[in-house]
Amino acid sequence: VYVTRPDVAQIGFDLLRAECDVTNWSKPVPVPREELLKNIVGKDGLYCALTDKIDAEILDKAGPQLKVVATISVGFEHIDIAECKKRGIRVGYTPDVLTDATAELTMALLLSTNRRLFEASKEVYNGGWKAWAPSWMCGQGLKGSTVGMFGFGRIGQEVAKRIVPFKPARLLYTSRSEKPAEAEEIGAKFVAFDTLLAESDFVIICSALTPETKLKFDADAFSKMKKNAIFINTARGGIVDQTALYEALKEGKIHSAGLDVTTPEPLPLDDPLLTLPNIVLLPHIGSADINTRKEMSRITACNILQALKG
Repeated sequence: VYVTRPDVAQIGFDLLRAECDVTNWSKPVPVPREELLKNIVGKDGLYCALTDKIDAEILDKAGPQLKVVATISVGFEHIDIAECKKRGIRVGYTPDVLTDATAELTMALLLSTNRRLFEASKEVYNGGWKAWAPSWMCGQGLKGSTVGMFGFGRIGQEVAKRIVPFKPARLLYTSRSEKPAEAEEIGAKFVAFDTLLAESDFVIICSALTPETKLKFDADAFSKMKKNAIFINTARGGIVDQTALYEALKEGKIHSAGLDVTTPEPLPLDDPLLTLPNIVLLPHIGSADINTRKEMSRITACNILQALKG
């Protein structure tokens, strides 16, 4: 088994080493492609991350004995699923385990954005904090607002449950299909995408990146949103047209944004988004909870072992 990271939780290594011959990339950064191509040769299993592109070239180089590709992530768009299926290679991922951690981070990012926490904190350090003023650093509260969820799967539902105690007036959602039982439990209402855009004070992306959702939030979508709208994305950067988001924020078409995911990752230091005062940017830490990452490592190792045992 080849592991593309040396810094995953030790439990994953321990489980694999108890039953397999394990080698791994030695540095705590994404494995260079040439290293992956060199080290995948002859392996039965691959333990990878979302930073590793697993395509036909990698699978060809591995050889016909490769039985499983397991990723320490809930997303698997970096893996060519069709190629794996064609070759009979099993694919493992880590759903469910990071749901709560991502929902918590989504709430933290939402509150940091709408209550301007990062912006206010900077004022403490740069001398901008003077005497009290009635309108200084005022943000938009959740109470009495309309919150729109784009995507209403496991993470979306957990985010919605955490929003309810803040007393929003309405919870709206749009997804591939209605989920009446789950929505009734939370008090959410299914609406069309354009309705969600037009009526929401907060728009939160909790959807997977699919061909249908890729660049779904483009210039047209932002033009339909309220001027006071706060836009949150902790799902995948590819769902958003970042140039359109930049223009919407710069021109005041929407109020502000909070992103934990971007395209590319990491975001280049000369990216225009970094010049805006009305955006909070985080380095994709949605699942960065210590216990969650340990469990993700364990599940990834177990996925490999189960596949190897047939």
